[in-house]
Amino acid sequence: MPVDVASEITIKRPPGVVSAYVCDPDNAAIWHGNITSAAWRSEPVVRVGSRVGFVAEFLGQRLDYTYELAEFIPGEKLMMRSIEGPFPLETTYTFEETRDGHTKITLRNHGEPSGVTKMMAPMISAAMRSANEKDLAALKEILEGRR
Repeated sequence: MPVDVASEITIKRPPGVVSAYVCDPDNAAIWHGNITSAAWRSEPVVRVGSRVGFVAEFLGQRLDYTYELAEFIPGEKLMMRSIEGPFPLETTYTFEETRDGHTKITLRNHGEPSGVTKMMAPMISAAMRSANEKDLAALKEILEGRR
């Protein structure tokens, strides 16, 4: 059973500002509640092919994983694929300008657990959805200057 979770929120800032903040791995541990650290595994430039290692605490477990940026359109989209980690996972951020110049950001995680984690897919999906919604709320507070 695949994991496929999408969450969205509108932030009262332009897409370029939101995208620049979200796409900078150095900010990840600030607004992602489960991420404890991020470290570049390649030249520290956000572009297709760049690699970033993350350490996270999720469902009581320490997770070490590395993402490779697979698609990057500044101000519009960032898609990363795990190349090392507990199971193959794609994380996609999309940034859409609203009519009032704000940003609708969508965060989607899609993956295919295997082995023991395959049986835990429904629990992983629920926990991931909850974490994503909290993370996006924290991002909104930070970027709207309420935190």
